[in-house]
Amino acid sequence: MDLRKLKYFVTVAEEGHISRAATVLNISQPPLTRQIQQLEEELGVQLFTRTAKGMEITHAGSLFLQEARNIFALIEQATERTQRAGQGRLGRLDIAIFGSGIIETIPRILLTFRNTYPDVKIVLHTMDKHSQIEALRQQRITIGFNRMVEPQSDIRTELVITEKLVLAVSDSSPLAALPVIDFREIANHPLILFPAQSRPNFIDKVLKMCEVSGFAPQISQEVDDVLTGVALVASGFGVCLVSEAARTLTLPGVTYIPLTNTPPGASADLSCIYREGDQSPILQAFLGTVREYSRQQALETEH
Repeated sequence: MDLRKLKYFVTVAEEGHISRAATVLNISQPPLTRQIQQLEEELGVQLFTRTAKGMEITHAGSLFLQEARNIFALIEQATERTQRAGQGRLGRLDIAIFGSGIIETIPRILLTFRNTYPDVKIVLHTMDKHSQIEALRQQRITIGFNRMVEPQSDIRTELVITEKLVLAVSDSSPLAALPVIDFREIANHPLILFPAQSRPNFIDKVLKMCEVSGFAPQISQEVDDVLTGVALVASGFGVCLVSEAARTLTLPGVTYIPLTNTPPGASADLSCIYREGDQSPILQAFLGTVREYSRQQALETEH
């Protein structure tokens, strides 16, 4: 049985007359009559009773009409879902996250994407940089967010946002009363660094910045993430360099102070990474959201 016969049957049933159905279908009456007869032979039941007024559907025909309409509804649904999947509007998106980007930037991007593509299921995975790269290669995730990703031949890196650095200090420290802090002042205070793993990372960047500024920092602690670092600042363990996004971590006892006389590169770049050559519609749709966010942030920075 083919869909064409089903379409012919539904049209005849709805019109109740072979001639009118033939007009609707834009075919002549004899071929349509033969198609209905062949369908009845295939099913082994009579679908219509031929009367002087036209084609009267039988009880079996009524049941078959119901099923035929269900079939066409399913085909329409499958077509629509397939088209949406091809446009990146349906499916699953596995995203790896790590570090301070999850504080502000990543949630904003995810919310925008979810509002635009509500039928895409977003699944988040917490992974460090090296785990993200391996997961991409094994196709366990589609995209990741991280900082200071070294070039990889099979991994594409795309800058999302560049943030200034600020210094998190304890409210009990004299530094908390200053409007700005000279970067070189860090040399006089215990410094908390993060993240402790996945080198090279932000720790290496901070150490290089200190070297360029002519001092070696007094390292107090190396911790796994920014939240732990800021919590230690609140407890009086030292100061901590963080991205501007960390200002939203309003822990009691912590103040964030802008920096002056910073060395070149005194910023935190957040990038997204994905497989080179991956043209999946969902990834492309998500990258469109990421790029629009980056564009808007750049415009706000200019103004």
